[in-house]
Amino acid sequence: MNEEPLPQPAADLCSEEEVERLVRHFYGRVREDALLGPVFEAHVHDWEVHMQHLVDFWSALLRGTRRFRGAPMQKHLVIDELREALFERWLQLFRQTTSELGNVPMQRLADDAAARIAGNFWRRFQMSRWPSLPLHPGSG
Repeated sequence: MNEEPLPQPAADLCSEEEVERLVRHFYGRVREDALLGPVFEAHVHDWEVHMQHLVDFWSALLRGTRRFRGAPMQKHLVIDELREALFERWLQLFRQTTSELGNVPMQRLADDAAARIAGNFWRRFQMSRWPSLPLHPGSG
């Protein structure tokens, strides 16, 4: 386990091209994945628009840019197919992709952000769907 503090979002952490490469490679894998692909294909109607939105989102998290506008939690909470296994697979593919980019500080921050996002989304989904059940920590 790396004991160094996580890098902070900054323009010198990674380039916009690296963010774009991360998003496009990762979501290319997601679309081809037997588990995740059908879920995404059922809910994403314009992939190019979605990709630009995702680039803005990850640019904000990794570089501190302020282009992203949106409320991703609400959009994901309405997806009936969500299950813990989907979040686990999403994280697995994400970590595989970040490990191939060759930018370790970016990888550390992106992987940490992805784990927090997946964990938060899964907990909120559980609370919205099954409020009387005990929470399972899930991905995070």
